[in-house]
Amino acid sequence: MSPPAINKFEEIYSVKIYEGDGPTECSPVTSVNPIGGKRKIGSIGLPIPDVEMQIIDEAGNKLPPEAVGEIVVRGPNVMKGYLNQLEATKESITNGWFHTGDIGKVDEEGYFYILDRKKDMIIVGGLNVYAQEVEKVLLSHHHVSEAAVIGKPDRLRGEVPIAFVIPAEEEKIDSTALITFCREHLASYKVPRQIETAESFPKTATGKVMKWKLKDQAAR
Repeated sequence: MSPPAINKFEEIYSVKIYEGDGPTECSPVTSVNPIGGKRKIGSIGLPIPDVEMQIIDEAGNKLPPEAVGEIVVRGPNVMKGYLNQLEATKESITNGWFHTGDIGKVDEEGYFYILDRKKDMIIVGGLNVYAQEVEKVLLSHHHVSEAAVIGKPDRLRGEVPIAFVIPAEEEKIDSTALITFCREHLASYKVPRQIETAESFPKTATGKVMKWKLKDQAAR
């Protein structure tokens, strides 16, 4: 959840939000910020009791704090496999560790952070761009209510990031100014090459943006 949304919710309702995570395959939670304990906005918190979590590289090696890799989970809540899908199960589970498909990191205190979905990662000239990082910058601008960043095929760089944004109430989006704002907060290769304004985003029943539909729209 974006920090501006959390701050606004808590300001209005005087209720704290404790972020956490739980893939469907891990029925239904893996980590959460400890209720009444130390809370870190932007983090999915600490693993719940009896659940182990790690950050690994492409070779399956455990990575140290602050290094970026894939989040894997092991515990009694992890599924045994996908029904009648042996290959999919082998791809997802290795020695009891479930590969979540989330790119993230863990800090020195053991709090985990999701940076992006592995399938949503944008590769610009061989450099990784995490859509959520760019989206957080866009959402910090007071003219932006919602943001979604995708990769668009590019003949020279492979992919380039482009952003879809929904204006905040009674605000108008100045694409040039918004790109300049991003340049002040992001490395040049992470800055969206174009900004598209939208009235709404296609979403799933759980509120997740259907980025594949935005990619189809961008390809037209």
